[in-house]
Amino acid sequence: MEYRRLGNSGLEVSVVGLGTNNFGWRMDAQQADKVIHQAIELGINLLDSSNSYGRGLSEEHIGKSIKGMRSKVVLATKVSSSTSDGPNQRGTSRKHIMEEVEKSLTRLGTDYIDLYQIHYPDYDTPIEETLRTLDDLVRQGKVRYIGCSNYAAWRVAEAIWTSRALHLETFVSAQPEYNMLDRRAERELVPCCQAYGLGILPYYPLSSGFLTGKYHRGQPVPEGTRLSGNSRAQERTLTGSNFDLLERLAAFAVEREHTMVELAIAWLLATPAVSSVIAGATKPEQVVDNAKAAPWHLTPQEKQQVNDILDAARRG
Repeated sequence: MEYRRLGNSGLEVSVVGLGTNNFGWRMDAQQADKVIHQAIELGINLLDSSNSYGRGLSEEHIGKSIKGMRSKVVLATKVSSSTSDGPNQRGTSRKHIMEEVEKSLTRLGTDYIDLYQIHYPDYDTPIEETLRTLDDLVRQGKVRYIGCSNYAAWRVAEAIWTSRALHLETFVSAQPEYNMLDRRAERELVPCCQAYGLGILPYYPLSSGFLTGKYHRGQPVPEGTRLSGNSRAQERTLTGSNFDLLERLAAFAVEREHTMVELAIAWLLATPAVSSVIAGATKPEQVVDNAKAAPWHLTPQEKQQVNDILDAARRG
């Protein structure tokens, strides 16, 4: 496994991270434990969760699995999503963050979170209130670093400059949806993060499993997959043009003795601002497959060749 600094911080994270949004609803504690232990065995140290994943069970499963191994992992979790009905049960107000961080610490079985991220922007809470609260948590030792997720580039810049003006802790990372089929982050967010020194942590790097090759043209969607039961996502993803693109990308990977999964992750890692790719897994074997991407360093020529394939598909 290889490691990179998380943005401009001194924190080192594995270039392949483990996403845990399947824990607690698609996976029970025993399944999660096997996946986590496989990840740690392979040198994956970044475990990414949220207080909303599995209604808190994701954090609970992680906490149980890492007992005695806390120093081997970088725990990343999030706050902002709705946790229950009623007022003050969502968002990034001081009240909600302060209450939720304590719950996350308890579920994770630790006294500090390495990376605490704002899951979604809160349109009702001033960014100053959110950042002052996060700054307090860092000063209290409950949080080491802070980051954001699903933020537009202008919101990242606003947060950075607010932190600088008020001498507060600043975001070290941004977590967007980013993969070969969804390159919206490249328009503004990637340049923004490069300019301000934030590490990018792409999620859904395999486009809900489409880039693994598990879906096949003209065949039913396999039960238990992320796209099963989601007709809108199927219509959007399982198109003829996307299958054509997948075939061209897979051929590129095979020619270089790699898998499509390895190409999808290695392509993201070829962007210098990307610190780690958050890849989910429901089985230990999938963790192994994801980790195999770490040693593949696409050359500038290879990265351009892949981009040419992607650009040609986008033009139709």
